[in-house]
Amino acid sequence: MFPLLFGAGLVVLNLVSSARSQKTEPLSGSGDQLLFRGADRHDFAIMIPPGGTECFWQFAHQTGYFYFGYEVQRTVGMSHDRHVAATAHTPQGFLIGTSQDVRGQINFSTQETGFYQLCLKNQQNHFGSVQVYLNFGVFYEEPDMDHKQNERKQLNDTLDAIEQSTRKVQNNIFHMWRYYNFARMRKMADFFLLQSNYNYVNWWSTTQSLVIILSGILQLYFLKRLFNVPTTTDTKKPRC
Repeated sequence: MFPLLFGAGLVVLNLVSSARSQKTEPLSGSGDQLLFRGADRHDFAIMIPPGGTECFWQFAHQTGYFYFGYEVQRTVGMSHDRHVAATAHTPQGFLIGTSQDVRGQINFSTQETGFYQLCLKNQQNHFGSVQVYLNFGVFYEEPDMDHKQNERKQLNDTLDAIEQSTRKVQNNIFHMWRYYNFARMRKMADFFLLQSNYNYVNWWSTTQSLVIILSGILQLYFLKRLFNVPTTTDTKKPRC
């Protein structure tokens, strides 16, 4: 009886939830097994419906640095407001940072291990969807070692020196990848803006051309009626 009541309660909680949520990685079913952390960085685009909310969870250790960037690429529908609200919460549910703009970033150091919640709300548009490009994840920097010990390792052990240099290169490549994603976000937003302006100019030019042609036809018709002289007969003569 108890399992049935517990299952019914879970179904009710799932139905009551108003915001669609997605986890970037599953939790481990057993406490003895290691927790599957999944990927440490993600970049993709999503569509948020009018007045909707999208949430994601990203696992991070206590000694990491979390970054979260977003940019609204385009709007679809009647409303054209590109502002969205972004929030970040700790695994305990406490609010870390907020951002409400067309594009923004939320960066912070992770103080506890667990799943951090990221949410995007399309609360400004009640009649239009927005496409948002996301770039979030976590990275870990190696702890700084004593300078003398570092020099000794570089002198005495070539493998340690190569390993340290490789880590530095990987860290630099990671930051270059982040800046590349920022450029991708801006590029796609500019592309959709140019496409929207192109369609707007084409439709507006076509409408104006049709209006000009229609007004010319009407002017010609009324001018022709002004110079239209009725034929006169013995029974039908113009009045004075």
